[in-house]
This record gives sequence, structure tokens and C-alpha cells, in this order.
Amino acid sequence: MVLAAVADPPVRRGSDYAQLSRRISQAGLLERRPGWYAVRIALTLGAFAAGWVAVVLVGESWWQPLLAVGLAVATTQVAFLGHDAGHRQMFRRRGPSEVVGLLAGNLAVGLSYGWWVDKHNRHHANPNHEDEDPDVGAGALVWTHEQALETRGFGRWLARRQAYLFFPMLLLEGLNLHVASIRAVVEREPGGAYRTPMRHRGAEALLLAVHTAGYLGVLLLVMSPVQALVFVAVHQGLWGLYMGCAFAPNHKGMPMPTAEDDFDFLRKQVLTSRNVRGGRFVDVALGALNYQIEHHLFPNMPRANLRRAQPLVRAYCAEQGIPYAETGLVESYRQALAHLHEVGRPLRG
Repeated sequence: MVLAAVADPPVRRGSDYAQLSRRISQAGLLERRPGWYAVRIALTLGAFAAGWVAVVLVGESWWQPLLAVGLAVATTQVAFLGHDAGHRQMFRRRGPSEVVGLLAGNLAVGLSYGWWVDKHNRHHANPNHEDEDPDVGAGALVWTHEQALETRGFGRWLARRQAYLFFPMLLLEGLNLHVASIRAVVEREPGGAYRTPMRHRGAEALLLAVHTAGYLGVLLLVMSPVQALVFVAVHQGLWGLYMGCAFAPNHKGMPMPTAEDDFDFLRKQVLTSRNVRGGRFVDVALGALNYQIEHHLFPNMPRANLRRAQPLVRAYCAEQGIPYAETGLVESYRQALAHLHEVGRPLRG
């Protein structure tokens, strides 16, 4: 299996989606934004590098956990760049996109780009589908009553209380992403084939090793082991929390299609996604993923164009009679937590 960038949606002439796609294309919203991305990359990597320079300059000091907070924000913003590269929002060609994705993901963040693209491809193809979307598969959290009833032991105890534990559990998401990345690079099937398809497995392994050695090496060189441990806990915990808070509003609590549902591409993407209202600050804080409906309909659209595409998509959905979900940030979390609480209800009765 050849791993490509996150797949573009199919376009069938005459379909509802094809009509919307033509409107978006005629508005020039699928055109690349090289100048915008040059500035965004420079600012993001500049803040990321400045954070690490500050860590070295401050040295052995209990001010380091405060720097870890800032670096958690910068690390998440770098991860957003890797997300955009995976969708080819920056470049049309695969080569430059993969270079940016590997450098941002594997080297800077410690997250396997190839593993993420494979997983994200499946999510975009069938968002919120309980059998096809890996983001709603049973794990530490459960997303359906059926998944909840299949839990045992500690997993069942957790499922009963998962709405209350959701945000605390996100503090472990950073560690989970690192472990999943390493496993994706090295794990094989019983027959010897690798479990996760990757185009550049050797490069991914090398970059992850360089990231890990550099990350721990810098911390242990400039601060005491105890301070380094605290720094890692704060940095990785808040990075995982930030990542989870950026992705949780997008689909959690929205309809979950099953094998019996027969949605076309337009409805499958719109009905399972939720937008989050907000100004420029929310756009930056969430990496423009608050325009989740537009992003799922046009995954290769440059991030800067999603805000401009929203009125066109919202109006078209109104024409077609398709519900268009949009809410505030706090309300989006309330809906997601309400869904998690409802899923655990059979176990509390």
C-alpha cells in the first residue's frame, strides 16, 4: 500500500458536492497561499526555536516549567503545520509536503508523520463512522453504547466516568501519541509485514530517534534531573491537552453513521462535523480546525481560505436543506462531554 497525502474527496459531475466544488473553485479558494504560509511557518518555527533558546539560557532554574507551558503552545502550532502539509495545503506536490511533514512531525514534535497520514486518511474517508473511523474506535474512551457494554474491569469503571475524566485524560495524550508513533514505525504483523504503511520508514525512525535524543539531551544538560522531569511532565501534558482540546469540538457528539446509512460525500462530511464560532484568536488557537465542515469538504484548501469559504458552504447547505452545525467553543465541549456521559449511561444503571 502506497501512502499518499491525505486524500482529496471524489468529485462526480452533477452531484451536489460537484456543484459546491465549482462555486468554491470559481471563488479561487483552492489556490495555494505561498506567501501566507511562508509568514506562518517563519512565525511558528521562530517561536518554537525561541522557546528552546530560552530553555538553554535560563538553565538550572525553577522558571523552566513556565517555559514548558509556552513550548506546549508552540509545539501544538508546529503540529498544525504538519497537519496542513499532510493535506497538501502548502504545496500541490507530494515531495515538498512530505519534507515539511517529516520535519514538523517527526523531528520537531516527535510524532510519526506517516502513521498520522494513514490514520487521518481513514478518518476523513468516514468521519465518525463507528466501524471505519479510527478516531472513534474503542480505546481508553468509548463512543457508543455497544463499545461501553463491551468494556471490562478498569475499562468499565473508566467508561462510567469518562465525561468527568476526559480533560484530565488528555494530559496523557502527548505520551500516547509518542508511543503510537514508535509502535507504528517498528511493529510488524505475524507474517513479517509492517502494520502501518509508510513511504519513508527509515527516515521516520531516524528523525524520531534524533528528536528523542535531542529533547532529553538538552533538558538533562541545562537543568537538574528533577527539573527535567517536571519540565517533561508540564510540556508533554499540556501539549496533549491542547491537541485534544483542538480536535475534540470537531466531531464528538455529532451523528455517528453506521453501515446502514447511505450518505453521499457532501452529507457524510457536513452532518458529522461541527464548526466553532470565534474570531481570529480562535482561528489561530485551533489551527483553523474550527472550520471543520469546510475543512472536511475541501481538505486541501489552504488554512487561510477556510474562513472565506464558510459563507459559501453555509449558504449552499441551506439551499440543499442540509443541517449546518455551528456553536461556540464552550458549548462544543459541553456537547462532546454530554455525548461521552450518555455513552456511559448503560453502565451506571
